[in-house]
Order: sequence, then C-alpha cells, then structure tokens
Amino acid sequence: MSYNTLRPDIPPPDSLHPGAALPGAGCTVPLVAGHTERSDAARNRQLLLDAAEELVDELGADEVTMDAVAKRAGVGKGTVFRRFGSRAGLMQALLDHSEQKLQTAYIFGPPPLGPDAPPLQRLIAFGRARLDGIEVEGEMRRAADATGRFNAPYTVSKTHVSLLLRQLGAPGDPVLLADTLLANLEAGLVLYQIRVLGYPPDRIADHWETVVRALVATRGDRPDPVE
Repeated sequence: MSYNTLRPDIPPPDSLHPGAALPGAGCTVPLVAGHTERSDAARNRQLLLDAAEELVDELGADEVTMDAVAKRAGVGKGTVFRRFGSRAGLMQALLDHSEQKLQTAYIFGPPPLGPDAPPLQRLIAFGRARLDGIEVEGEMRRAADATGRFNAPYTVSKTHVSLLLRQLGAPGDPVLLADTLLANLEAGLVLYQIRVLGYPPDRIADHWETVVRALVATRGDRPDPVE
C-alpha cells in the first residue's frame, strides 16, 4: 500500500523534493517553501512568522498583536498587515508554517520520525512530535478559528498514519483507524487534558505510545515490516 493508493492525488514521499507542493483537498500548504517568492520577501515573511511564533509561545495567542509582531521582527506594522491581511490570517499562516515543518520531518527527516525507521517507531514518533507543540498549535488554531479536522493538513497526516498502520499490519480499516488514532492528538482535547485535568504533557505522549503499541500487539508477534 502506498501514499498513491490511499490518496491518488498525493505523490509518494520518495518522489517529492524540496520546493514541491503537496496537493490535495484544496491544500495550499507547500511541503517546503517554494521558489517563486522573491528572496527578500520570503526572508521577511520568515522573520515575521518566527517573531509571531515566539510571542505565541511566550504570551499565548490572545496577547499577540500585529504591533507586537512588527516590533519583535523589527518592521513596520503595515508590513505585517500587507503580508497576512489580519490577525486571523497571521495565525493561519503560523498553523501552515508549523504543519510544513512537521511534514518535512516525517517525509524527509532523520529517524525515528523520518523514513529510515521501522513503521512502529515512526508512528510513535509522529504522535510525540505532534504533541510536543500542541499548546502553541492549540492557541494558534483557536485564534485563527480554524478547524483541526478534515482540512488539508489533517488529510496529509491521516494519509501518513494510514500508510504506517498498513505497513504494521494493524487490524481493521487503516483509514478509519487513522481517524481514531488522530483524535487522540486533537489540540482542543489535549489542551483540556493538560489545563483542566492536570495531566503533564509527557504522560499524554506516553499514553499515545501505549495506545499505538497495544493496537499493533493485536496483530500477533510478527516483526516490523521493512520499509
């Protein structure tokens, strides 16, 4: 089973290259930033995104203003508005930026997240990587008023998880099972577990690994397939 079989409109990882855009479901999030943008404009955009990401991490999304981002990045406020249009547009761009980094890591990156590791290690690493930035992601998603389900980045993550599940020989329908697993990583739920129920992030990440290992254990004692 390949990425093409699960989603015919998404190319397999080994056919992608830096600068390629990942299509599907109206996806506008390139896997790695393309080369059509002027180098100075791309540099300014990256500077603004880095500044905004730092502020969200430090203050929470509600406290991040366009003025604050401009000041942190060392540019005029008008530059931020021309770039992103609005505060919600800035937060959506941050979400896209975060998703690009994760996609690059699991398609091109080193193990255990990248393709040179066995599927079980990759699936566990994927959940841990998603959870590692969940508080910042949750703040940005709420501020952007963007749903975490059924959008293009979710579809890409679901394709990745489905493929790993099939490689592992997990029981049941791998596409439906991917939805079940990814529900555990939904930002709103995880933030509730952390902030209301008081679970430390490490315990939630350990729970992800427990769930994945328990699921795979139902297939018997076969060794991990070689990718």
